Amino acid sequence: MKLIFEKSHPGREGYSLPADGFEEIPLDRCIPEELRGKKRELVEVSEVEVVRHYTRLSKLNYGIEDGLYPLGSCTMKYNPKVGEYLAGLERFVHAHPFSPPELVQGTLELIYELGELLGRITGMEAYTLAPAAGAHGELAGVLIIRKYFEDRGEERTRMLVPDSAHGTNPASSAMAGYRVVELKSNDQGTIDLGELEKAMDSGTAGLMLTNPNTAGMFDPRIDRIAEIVHGRGGLLYYDGANLNATLGILRPGDCGFDVVHLNLHKTFGTPHGGGGPGAGPVGVKEFLRPYLPSPVVEFDGEKYRLRDPGEKSIGMIRSFVANFSVLVKAYAWILSLGPGGLREAAEAAVVNANYLLAKLKDYYRPSYGGFCAHECVLTGRDFKKHGIKTLDIAKRLMDYGYHPPTIYFPHFKPYAEETLMVEPPESEGREVIDDFIAAMIKIAAEAEKDPDLLLEAPGATPIRRTDDVLAVRRPVLHYDDELKLKEEG
Repeated sequence: MKLIFEKSHPGREGYSLPADGFEEIPLDRCIPEELRGKKRELVEVSEVEVVRHYTRLSKLNYGIEDGLYPLGSCTMKYNPKVGEYLAGLERFVHAHPFSPPELVQGTLELIYELGELLGRITGMEAYTLAPAAGAHGELAGVLIIRKYFEDRGEERTRMLVPDSAHGTNPASSAMAGYRVVELKSNDQGTIDLGELEKAMDSGTAGLMLTNPNTAGMFDPRIDRIAEIVHGRGGLLYYDGANLNATLGILRPGDCGFDVVHLNLHKTFGTPHGGGGPGAGPVGVKEFLRPYLPSPVVEFDGEKYRLRDPGEKSIGMIRSFVANFSVLVKAYAWILSLGPGGLREAAEAAVVNANYLLAKLKDYYRPSYGGFCAHECVLTGRDFKKHGIKTLDIAKRLMDYGYHPPTIYFPHFKPYAEETLMVEPPESEGREVIDDFIAAMIKIAAEAEKDPDLLLEAPGATPIRRTDDVLAVRRPVLHYDDELKLKEEG
């Protein structure tokens, strides 16, 4: 496909403007001196050429409206379009954050009610909806933990983070001033209780845990984990990135967690990807309520008000509140499904993942035995004897019309070699998953009988096999870069 610059023809115009009544101004008065001298090539194309070019480009994008998006640990699911409509309602769109509370009672009510619903879903007693995304919520949650111990006069300088955690967990802990201590997983991909016993001491603030974890494995010993952490005076933090596996089935608050952050843009029916927008609400047990960031929304029985939690609060972590449109969509999604629907969504996600695992485990050896939760970790390590890596499998999958799943993640031992992580969310039907499974089985056969097909893949996409290392080191960000690369051959 040609670049727009390659479609340019001298003298061709895409628009015309009527003559104005202003006197002519010399060009050197319009362009600053430091910008003169180097002529920039401007594209000369007609309007229809511009429209066709960018329409064609838009059709090259792959999104959830095109097909399965099986990115493990990301929950790239289809979200109802009614949420977009509701978020675009005029009185939400034009509600100014500096408006007096009495003029925006509807928006404050939604924030308050959503916090109450999230509390009932997770077993937490108080929520802040201020964090703008998951990692931001993590930071807020860890800061709450730090302020709690400071208030008690306890000097705790370490935070435990499993090797199965999302990468933002250690980053958030470090930003909050803690020294991160990594806990190694056992051969089931879950917490090693012996390691936890040794690491959890009076100088440790607590444990950040995702359950089910990044390998898609649910740790059934969560009660013992909570007992160990609380027994040494620590707090248990829940990373809610994988809540869609237990939604409506199991509440983190009932499992011993003290602080929870959620990803509304993963679990609660709001689009995920493209850099945002997101929302990362944080819920806490009652004893941590005074430490929530300011302000919080309260209801006195008549009006909704903004209130400062008090001197123990960690303060403001963001201007205003998350990304409000995301809150609207999540609120609508929860109300539309109800308690039974939320549970059904989680059950469907778990069934989808285990169905896919059962169908593919004879072709791509799983990292861990037994059942998985909402996502499964397969591997391509058995194909290395044919010269094939997981990257080649992912590239070939593009020829079958699918976005590749997450590869080389999770990366923790002992079974992390050549990983291929798949998450078929609850929004996908069996027929879609069956088609994906069929493509994966065909690729497994090709890897053994005709490995060159994989090594040269993708061959049916607009851009063929790229040099990934060169693409990182010398990205083409401008037409001049393209010309330079062509000159260099």
